[in-house]
Amino acid sequence: MSLTAQTYWAEHAWLNDTVEPGVLITTAAATGRVTGVRTEVAQPPAGAVALRGLTLPGFANAHSHCFHRALRSSVQIGSGTFWTWRSSMYALSQDLTPDSYYELARAVYAEMALAGVTCVGEFHYLHHDRGGARYGDPNAMGRALMAAAAAAGIRVTLLDTCYLSAGFGEPPDRAQLRFSDGTADAWAERADALRADGDTARVGAAIHSVRAVPADALATVAAWATDRNAMLHVHLSEQPKENDDCLRVHGRTPARLLADHGVLGPRTTAVHATHLTGDDIALLGGSGTTACLCPTTERDLADGIGPAARLRAAGSPLCLGSDSHAVIDPLEEARALEMHERLSTRARGHFTAAQLLRAAGESGHAALGWPEAGRLEPGGLADFTTLALDSVRTAGPPPRLGAEAAVFAATCADVRHTVVGGRHIVRDGIHQLVPHVPQTLAHAIAALGAAR
Repeated sequence: MSLTAQTYWAEHAWLNDTVEPGVLITTAAATGRVTGVRTEVAQPPAGAVALRGLTLPGFANAHSHCFHRALRSSVQIGSGTFWTWRSSMYALSQDLTPDSYYELARAVYAEMALAGVTCVGEFHYLHHDRGGARYGDPNAMGRALMAAAAAAGIRVTLLDTCYLSAGFGEPPDRAQLRFSDGTADAWAERADALRADGDTARVGAAIHSVRAVPADALATVAAWATDRNAMLHVHLSEQPKENDDCLRVHGRTPARLLADHGVLGPRTTAVHATHLTGDDIALLGGSGTTACLCPTTERDLADGIGPAARLRAAGSPLCLGSDSHAVIDPLEEARALEMHERLSTRARGHFTAAQLLRAAGESGHAALGWPEAGRLEPGGLADFTTLALDSVRTAGPPPRLGAEAAVFAATCADVRHTVVGGRHIVRDGIHQLVPHVPQTLAHAIAALGAAR
């Protein structure tokens, strides 16, 4: 079966914050873009692919650590903190090779496609072999991730991450040697050799955190991104310990340290941004820095609830990521943004369904360097997903409330179709490129355990 169709008919589609019935979407196979959007088309024309349910712009998973998916459920026994969870993550990181990483990533990205994700931001710091030895191709791991995304049919922004130290002034430990290039200049030299292949991948940069990149190296990474007009991401204030250590060493918060070294700005995304002062929020908002919240991971790791509404009010665009992949469900991430605010304030109605859908889609695409995605309009990328409106979760409300049904009731299990660049990647809930995704995931994860 060909994956490419030039015309799709959406039973209902979310256009300009309104659910419209009978929407005809035409695409160009050569460019993977939308060429026309027509409303009030009562029935699918001959040759059009019918998408029953609610069609939305594709979701952007703006923050992913792909290999963390192998920890799902296995780290839910007993108690602990982020730091004890990190020990399990470091142990897992030692098992991966370029080949096994490709197999795992292809399966994880296929899982994302089944959840309606059309683009992922891979925060990639697993660069080298065990002990820090360089592969013959120093970017073998990054290339494996880009190839995996292509094989799974989704777009990727590979955020090549600078990770140099175990903490403020501490050299990397044994597990972290795989992550480190030694210096920021060495990181920049290796990242320079990384090129995106094809039209479904782009390369950006990342600073792992202020604890993992010394202050005198921050500007090097920021300048690399600026010179290449690339997106720049950074973990920020995920843990109070990071804030306390930064204050002790530098006499300022992580957000202030980043601002003082030219890291913040409209092309920068601060990931988590959980434990911020009022001044920190003003710094991010005033600089136009995007905040990427990852609610399912932040609650899974007991990190805390971030100040989403205050960040938005200060001027920071908001986007979403699944981070450690405790679950992969963009709708749950979007719903949690509102629900966490309700828990924090004991009041409802902080975000509308439209605002949450934009955080899950348009804002995430922009943060990943795909501003032409995230809207169903002529000239935009033909990336969209369709949710069932007749499942046990979504049945009942009238279609005009489809956006509310999607955000406040639906789950990834309601995704029926995913189209990327006009290609029908998920059709009737079945991935067209990666057969038997659950078995593929199980096999890839079992192979890692066998390697220990």
